[in-house]
Amino acid sequence: MADSFLMEVCVDSVESAVNAERGGAGRLELCTSLLEGGLTPSLGLLQVVKRYVKIPVYVMIRPRGGDFLYSDQDVEVMRRDVELMKSHGADGLVLGALTEDGRVDAELCMELLGIVTFDVAHDPAVALETLVSLGFERVLTSGCDSSALEGLPVIKRIIDQAKGRIIIMPGGGITERNLQRILEGSGAQELHCSARSSRDSAMKFRNTCVTMGAAFSAPEYGLKVADVSKVRTLNAIARNTL
Repeated sequence: MADSFLMEVCVDSVESAVNAERGGAGRLELCTSLLEGGLTPSLGLLQVVKRYVKIPVYVMIRPRGGDFLYSDQDVEVMRRDVELMKSHGADGLVLGALTEDGRVDAELCMELLGIVTFDVAHDPAVALETLVSLGFERVLTSGCDSSALEGLPVIKRIIDQAKGRIIIMPGGGITERNLQRILEGSGAQELHCSARSSRDSAMKFRNTCVTMGAAFSAPEYGLKVADVSKVRTLNAIARNTL
């Protein structure tokens, strides 16, 4: 069981990508703007990350923050991003799209086939069957709750419902303290985490009167990157649990 376990680490920089691989990650989810839940990364970021790591890199396709009900213009951007990311080495795609009543947008998902997050879908059981019928490979989920630990009962239920037809990958607030409970309680064989830690910026000159984003944005002179030791610790806990 432990041999089949896979850890996916969400990264938004080359440094985080390299650290995640060094820590034992089996796959990367590449995005930007993690404070907004992740947005489509630049081609430059994808190309440089692919030069530095050997593990698969799955790219998030999300043109903006906010909900998953996309306009025609949003979809046009997503189509173009899918083409560009695939042609520049993306090993897979991460996306989600819903209708106005909170159901999986089957038509759009079929067109932009990849991995889908469905935690804001109206009915997880129905959404799961839709994704299985569309041929999706896996579902990233926190169990439709604030974290994978809080959503553990739902994660367990959809893993039982999936019956191996699609991979259910828990993610959201996974730490060294709760990972064993999540794996034991769900039976999942893959997990998704960021495993980040904070470090101070190397900037010597700092103008603290100016900020480059909204009030909820990260500190200008602080960086969050994937932590090699955290990835290794989570990997070891998971392999000892399974």
